Amino acid sequence: MTLDPTKNPDWKIAQDAESRMKTVETLAAEMGLESRELLPYGHYMGKIEQQAVLERLAGRPDGKYVDVTAITPTPLGEGKSTTTIGLVQGLARRGLRSSAAIRQPSGGPTMGMKGSAAGGGLSQCIPLTPYSLNFTGDIHAVGAAHNLAMTALTARMQHERNYDDATLARLSGMRRLNVDPTRVGTGWVMDFCAQALRNVIIGIEGDGRRNDGFMMRSHFDITVASEVMSILSVARDLRDLRERMGRMVLALDRDGKPVTTADLEVAGAMTAWLVEAVKPNLIQTIEGQPVLVHTGPFGNIALGQSSVIADRVGLKLSDVHVTESGFAAEMGYEKFWNLKCRYSGLTPDAAVIVATVRALKSHGGAPQPRPGRPLPEAYTREDVSLVEAGCVNLLHHIGIVRRSGVPSVVCINKFHTDSPVEIAAIRRICETAGARVAVSEHWEKGGEGALELADAVMDACNSGKQNFKPLYDWSLPLTERITCIAREIYGADGVDFEPLAAQRLKALQERPDANDLGVCMVKTQYSLSDDPTRKGVPASWRLHVRDVLLFGGAGLVCPVSGDISLMPGTGSHPSFRNIDVDVNTGKVTGLF
Repeated sequence: MTLDPTKNPDWKIAQDAESRMKTVETLAAEMGLESRELLPYGHYMGKIEQQAVLERLAGRPDGKYVDVTAITPTPLGEGKSTTTIGLVQGLARRGLRSSAAIRQPSGGPTMGMKGSAAGGGLSQCIPLTPYSLNFTGDIHAVGAAHNLAMTALTARMQHERNYDDATLARLSGMRRLNVDPTRVGTGWVMDFCAQALRNVIIGIEGDGRRNDGFMMRSHFDITVASEVMSILSVARDLRDLRERMGRMVLALDRDGKPVTTADLEVAGAMTAWLVEAVKPNLIQTIEGQPVLVHTGPFGNIALGQSSVIADRVGLKLSDVHVTESGFAAEMGYEKFWNLKCRYSGLTPDAAVIVATVRALKSHGGAPQPRPGRPLPEAYTREDVSLVEAGCVNLLHHIGIVRRSGVPSVVCINKFHTDSPVEIAAIRRICETAGARVAVSEHWEKGGEGALELADAVMDACNSGKQNFKPLYDWSLPLTERITCIAREIYGADGVDFEPLAAQRLKALQERPDANDLGVCMVKTQYSLSDDPTRKGVPASWRLHVRDVLLFGGAGLVCPVSGDISLMPGTGSHPSFRNIDVDVNTGKVTGLF
């Protein structure tokens, strides 16, 4: 008997479900894996030997491919992961072999503001604690590979400062790279939200010594924003990963030429850290369906997708494979559509747009809810006018998915506090706009509460109305592709490029591989615009691009807009204040 989610926190529900969960060997066998294709990590988690699976099942047709996205969220999140897991549970109750792919949670948000990213209520993945805290070590491996590259770079700068060319050649066979310390674009990474590390000085010499590194300004980003994580997300196999790892650009030399990880002869060692991380992780829903957890780039500051490898494996083993994109359709789904699907060669059959009464009220004019604080009264009382006003945001996201040529289903993620009148208003507005809509109660009822959603998704998948097409031609100049995204997806009037951004885009456009570089926007997730305070569908605004980053290994150009930072901060009421350990049982408590 499962616990009531209206009366019990997620971690208690997870611990109760964990007493009945399948061993990973049983889960893998039910999924269709052979024993040699599973690498168990304890009793309930494992890694998949993806190459063996894909070679064995090369001739098997793929299952249906579904992406889960959302409307513009509040800081509390609107339940995309919960919906992904609930949908998979609902599909299983309809007799379909189903699987999910979600991203590995970062330690920063887990300890900072969101708690676990395992779903919630009766639609969670388990085991909760190891999934949320370190898991199989993939994020640590990404951080180690990234920081090894920075170690190689800064050590090289020190040695080139201390020795002349002849001594460098005699000691190690090195050639001088002449790294410009003012043009080192890459920083260090750690997997917490540590605003104190956004700007640092490294290599401070003590007592006149010259062996403490090279003194210069630097910075830390959160690990999931690392280019290494994006490379891991888009790589098709270990060979592709190794090749991409050598194309990372860490800095420019004094002549303005790129200094890569291949130049530093560190790409092979970086890949060595990732030999196990390239393999997808396997856990389960609380109802026993397989969940592939692999990679964790954020949707606002990176690619925002689980890995290409996980989706390829899931599609071979499932009738329906459900993947999730970070944040809302203008961020995560746009990158799924125009980046991930290009890298993978896969075509989606349907997309789910998650909407909540809470988020719609926010877009309708209610005060912004804050994590760790009581909800404003507007969210706890019935107010159909706020919901109706906020539906402009939902309609905009429906339009984004339609633009991609993929049939969509609006999932009204029903909270037990929502009123029937508010739910009816959302359904009416969606149906008037010609959208499929399903009310889902998967948080409260698990797979049984997601049957309407599962049926609507299969109706979309089998509609025959798929006409998947890219938003833009990759042969267009980078500035035109950025402008296309801003106008057609965000609803901006145009784009303003600061001098630094314009200069960097000009240099990138002159590269011979410019047409092979994808555009991966860096923007706030809390608004369609670059101003997080503007809700609904902002009008009369222009996207402000202040910088441009190059992820050469991932093949991405990342225009940075607004005040978004690659190192989030920890707020005044962080989640870690609620987390503890029962010293008698060793069980972690307080993970949401």
